[in-house]
Formats: sequence, C-alpha cells, structure tokens
Amino acid sequence: MRRLSEERGTLRRLLKKKSVIFGGIVCLLFLLTAIFAPLISPGDPFAQDLKGSLSPPSKEHLLGQDKLGRDVLSRIVHGSRVSIAAGLTAVTISLAIGLAVGSVAAYAGGFVDSLFMRIADVFLAFPGILLAIGMTAVLGPGLRNVIIALSIIGWVGYARIIRGQILKLRELDFVAAARAMGVPSREIILRHLLPNALSPIIIEATFGVARAIVAEAGLSFLGLGVQPPTPSWGAMINEGRFYLFVAPHITTFPGLAIMLLVMSINFLGDGLRDALDVREGGEFL
Repeated sequence: MRRLSEERGTLRRLLKKKSVIFGGIVCLLFLLTAIFAPLISPGDPFAQDLKGSLSPPSKEHLLGQDKLGRDVLSRIVHGSRVSIAAGLTAVTISLAIGLAVGSVAAYAGGFVDSLFMRIADVFLAFPGILLAIGMTAVLGPGLRNVIIALSIIGWVGYARIIRGQILKLRELDFVAAARAMGVPSREIILRHLLPNALSPIIIEATFGVARAIVAEAGLSFLGLGVQPPTPSWGAMINEGRFYLFVAPHITTFPGLAIMLLVMSINFLGDGLRDALDVREGGEFL
C-alpha cells in the first residue's frame, strides 16, 4: 500500500507540470506516427514528381516537395521511424550494458571496479560524437551501425551513475541483512540494489533518448546514417541545405520535427527528475 501511494504521489507531481503534459502528448503523437506511418502518411515517401521539384507547401503537398518532387510531409512521417527506432534501441542497449557493468563493478569492488572504471575513462577521453563518427566510418553507413556506435559510446554514463548509487546502497542495513541470510550476490544486486537505484537511471535514459535522436540526425546529415532513398530527418536537412534560399521548407520542417521531439523528451526528463527526486519522498526498501 505504501509503495502504491508513493507511485500515485509521483504521478500527481508529474501531472502538475504543464510542460510534462505537453511533452508526454507530443512524444505519444510522434510514437504513434512512427508506428502507424504507412496509414498516416498522405502519400508515398519515395514517389517522385520532377515537375513539382522544390514546390512550396500547397493543398496537395502540405509541407511542399523536395528536389525530386517527393512529398516532404510523407518523408517526415516515415523518417520518424528511423529517429525513434535509433533513439530507443541505442538507449536500451546502452542501458543494459551500463547497468551490468556498473552494478558488478560497484558490488565487487577492488580490481574489478578499477578495471571497469578505467575502461570507462578511456571512452570518456574522446568526444562522443567524434567517436561515433569514427565508428560508423569504419563499420560503414546504415541504421544498424549507427545504433551500434551510439550504444558503444552511450553505456559509460549509465555505468557511472549506477555504480555511484550502488556504492551508497551496499553499505546499508538491508544489504548487510541479505548477506547475513546467505542471499547470493546476483540476487542481492537484482532484487535489492538495482530497484532502489533506478530513479536517476530512468531520468538519464530519458535524456539519453533525446541525445541519441540528435546524434542519429547528425550522422545522417553527414551521410553516415541510413542511406537514400530511405527518409531520415538528418539526411533531409542535408539535402535541403543546397536550396535553403530557394526552397527553405525542405530543411525547415525536418528541423522543426527534430526540435519538437527532442524538446518534448527533455520536458519529460525534467518532470521525471523533479517527481522521482528522493528528497520528495520515499525510502529504501
């Protein structure tokens, strides 16, 4: 009952913020757009109409047409699949690796902890986006390789956060009691430590999705992401930059889509940070 009341309190704190409600609605709309893209899309994102090349927004094409006469709105709708898939998949993989590495390093301590943290320091020594560019350049362009690159560079932050949380938790009485009862280390980590350390990880993962979406768009802009003719917001911006003064809609609308999605995710992250802050209530279980 106490846990249920705490969850209700967290939900109430979330719903008090208009920015969180706005962010949640926008994120849900983008997610539904990605899932039902073939049904929502007003046309074929690959269909070319050279006569309508660079045409501005009209009744037939609400967001205009690109240099090949393809419908910009249809390509934005289908491009949402690439951005959201890259963001969610990369964060899920990074989170799994980070949780495993960070929890084992913190609980084991000693040489294991030092080894894992020195490996993390090596990754932190390089700017993330440059490391991602280098990896995708070696692996080759494509969504799969973009996700691999983002996952490899993304686990470090989660590992360091979960390590810090578990270093504090492992000294508490309920962990000592579990050890005294002979509970295996694996079960202590999974059932006692991780559930009490997830709040900052959930917040970080929310912001991580936004960062991964921006990174995927940046790699696609450089030609290292999904390849033409598959629609991608970053690639669309790259295609439109040559016609910025002639047909600004080609670049403007994909850019607005990225900005709106990332902003809404950040609103959610801010709300989660306030609602899940341990100072607002709750204690270790």
